[in-house]
Amino acid sequence: MAETSDSKLATDTAAKASDGASILASNDDSATVDDKLDEAEIFLRQHNLSPKLLRRIDMTVLPLLCVTYMLQYVDKQALSYAAVFDLFTDAHINGTQYSWFPSIFYLAYLLAEYPWSYLAQKTQLAKVAGVCIMMWGSVLMLTAASHDFIGMAVCRFLLGVFEAPITTVFVMIVAQWYTRQEQPFRAGAFYSCNGLGSMVGGILTYGIGQIGGSFPVWKSIFLMLGGVTALWGIVIVLFLPDSIISARRFSVDEKAALIGRARPTRPQIHLLFHFMLLNATINGGVANFGKLNIKGVVSDPFKTVLLGIPQGAFSVFWILSGTFLASRFKNVNTLVMPLYLVPTVVSVLMMWLMDRKTQAVGVLFGYYLCGSFVTSLVLCMQMRAMNLGGYTKRMTGTAAVFLAICVGNIVGPHAFLDEEAPTYATGCKVILGCCAGQLVVAMMLRWLLISRNKQRDAMAEDSVSATAKMGEIDAAVVEVTDQTDFENPKFRYVL
Repeated sequence: MAETSDSKLATDTAAKASDGASILASNDDSATVDDKLDEAEIFLRQHNLSPKLLRRIDMTVLPLLCVTYMLQYVDKQALSYAAVFDLFTDAHINGTQYSWFPSIFYLAYLLAEYPWSYLAQKTQLAKVAGVCIMMWGSVLMLTAASHDFIGMAVCRFLLGVFEAPITTVFVMIVAQWYTRQEQPFRAGAFYSCNGLGSMVGGILTYGIGQIGGSFPVWKSIFLMLGGVTALWGIVIVLFLPDSIISARRFSVDEKAALIGRARPTRPQIHLLFHFMLLNATINGGVANFGKLNIKGVVSDPFKTVLLGIPQGAFSVFWILSGTFLASRFKNVNTLVMPLYLVPTVVSVLMMWLMDRKTQAVGVLFGYYLCGSFVTSLVLCMQMRAMNLGGYTKRMTGTAAVFLAICVGNIVGPHAFLDEEAPTYATGCKVILGCCAGQLVVAMMLRWLLISRNKQRDAMAEDSVSATAKMGEIDAAVVEVTDQTDFENPKFRYVL
């Protein structure tokens, strides 16, 4: 009986959302094409979201995404927190072996991301994410039992496997619930929780370290953070909707209106791939060696943890301000992306060239500034989601972009050579080169998308009467028929 009810609800909702599409597809001789288009337009325009309903979406979906992303960052950084204490001594590892841990993590991420994404799209997004969260929390707790490089490496590999679907699933969820204009800031909201996680993780690590006793601090970090994450996975399974149709807090009419809001299109995947590859290479180094850079300024591990906390606040500011600009102003994504690389360039020069004894404050401030590049990554990820149409092309685009993220994060840590600590001159040079490369790619992407939009405008002028008849039909028609950007002449690429 419950199955029948769910099926009826899904049928009713899909019928309402695809009303415009069914009108277009109908061969009913009693109505002209013009009349059908008008009916579709009327239905979709009558279901514009009120601010109250939009706020309800934000309160239903975003908090769950934000807390999860915060925990993911804290758990991923647990290794760098542990490295500040006695991890190297107790686990019998050196700096070179340590640099392999993030590479192992992202190698597993690379192998597991596509299968998880496929499973999530074919089954239930939230349930897949929730189970993976519980599993990665369990793996993090098991890390405390490791006592050598092999054990740590196995745990990092499994952690990469179970964290792999989270970002992809969350991008899908944001694209499902929000319009293209709303997506950048919402994606920025949950991604900025990386910065929040940096602050929370630093505070928790400092608090754990104050407990005292003979039990190693680094093991306590893994056990407590892993336990919290495993419990949060249960919350995700119970409360995060798998789709608009299965969401409990919305009526059938509201669900129909929500389904009709998505407007998928297609990006230039090759350029986005290279941008993400360069950006992820920076992240692979900064995320894993940033706190060791601070350790070169102060020797006390507790001070190292505390001094790293402000960097999280800066990250929140960079991401929220950048994504707000991208949402507030039209077609500025490819301008904000290179703009937010500038503070990273400045910060790397400060950390590389300033003396750690006489200019320690400058080195620390440079570390705080360096996280601005993550804003460019968020916008690039969301451009893929906003400019991609058709199921197969979405899957291909997702695989390409996350392949770039994994490869970059595998390569990045190896530019930070153990013998160059704490300045890591080679790593700084690599970051500067990656920033320069991203600037070039962003400008190429903007030029290419502008050119394609102009081509479509010219084509539209040649068939202005047909365009006028089409009216402002929203994306429900495109979404239900699973059209790509080339099959849908009305869309324009987001720049």
